[in-house]
Amino acid sequence: MKVVFVEHNRCLACRNCERVCSFQEAGGFKSENTNIWVQIDMDQRTIFTLTCLQCDVAACLNICPANAIRRDPHTGAVVVDEKLCVGCRMCVFACPFGCMHFENLQHVAAKCDLCGGDPKCVKNCMAGALHYADINYLANMKRKKVDQTFAKTSPLHEGPHRS
Repeated sequence: MKVVFVEHNRCLACRNCERVCSFQEAGGFKSENTNIWVQIDMDQRTIFTLTCLQCDVAACLNICPANAIRRDPHTGAVVVDEKLCVGCRMCVFACPFGCMHFENLQHVAAKCDLCGGDPKCVKNCMAGALHYADINYLANMKRKKVDQTFAKTSPLHEGPHRS
């Protein structure tokens, strides 16, 4: 299954992903219409970007009393059918990662739907921090980067001995 993956160390906090998503979803540039969020903590000097993880076992999908949430057979994304959503917000409370939100204008739940398999946030990330790929490929990519980092910084790794 493909997901949007964030390389947090590459994110510049430009918020371009938020603007592109908002425009894609609502035709405008309002932060309440986005399905990807960039959090900036100036005190800790950290940037954290979050979007739906398209969980294999999706709590939001399982709890919906109106069956308004389903898995798209083409993209694998967990999507909300706005016509069926009754606005109870149970999915918002059920999401363990806080990726479901409530659209106050339409009174429905909302989340990342992967733009039908062509995520605009990924295409418009100028830092190259967002990737759209198979979750297993992304996990292997992350493991390799972590391994490389530890190999460079580990006191056990001394490199070639010089005579």
